[in-house]
Amino acid sequence: MTPDTLAAVMEATWPAARHWQQGPFRMRDGAGGGKRVSAASLAGPWDEGDLAVLESMPEPLVLIRDTDTALDAALAARGWQIIDPVVAYAAPVAALQAELPPLSAFPHWPPLHIARTLWEEGDIGPARLAVMDRVTTPKVALLARLGDRPAGVAFAALHEGTAMLHALEVRPALRRQGVGETLIRAAANWAAAEGAAQLSLVVTARNIAARALYTRIGMQAVGQYHYRMK
Repeated sequence: MTPDTLAAVMEATWPAARHWQQGPFRMRDGAGGGKRVSAASLAGPWDEGDLAVLESMPEPLVLIRDTDTALDAALAARGWQIIDPVVAYAAPVAALQAELPPLSAFPHWPPLHIARTLWEEGDIGPARLAVMDRVTTPKVALLARLGDRPAGVAFAALHEGTAMLHALEVRPALRRQGVGETLIRAAANWAAAEGAAQLSLVVTARNIAARALYTRIGMQAVGQYHYRMK
């Protein structure tokens, strides 16, 4: 997965409320939906004079991709700090599909009240649910159960043959019991039914437990990015 492909999938499956071009940068208004939909990103050739565009942002925040090394160095020299390094993972959908126990995961849309409750417990509130609502491609909410209890939830959407998983949340008391893997397998099953060839996701580099799970089930790191904040 190239940086451009990753960026396109992320843009389509987790869209900003509004975006526009300002100089060489793509600017975003996330409407409270988090850094991913609020950060500016490089969209064309630039020079030092263009950095004034970024520094004039009310809350200066820039997403730096693998290919943005010169911009990264220029912002570092101006005192912009790195926050939240992120790793992207992907795998063929066919490699992640599995026959799941009955009622272990329930795909649906729009999200059930219990799915919204689980997201709210994980600080995924109305602004991020609004991001999901804005997606115009095929999408799904996935509710996982452990025994007879709602245990976890995730959102997935499709863009040009690649499904991306977002907002995966497992109740703290039920973690490390396979719920996360169930949600990924359920997402792969849904993606296959939609004709997707690949399933992807992004995770903060510091989330070692999640990254170990993704590696164990056969997903590979395919890219990375971080943010710079003034």
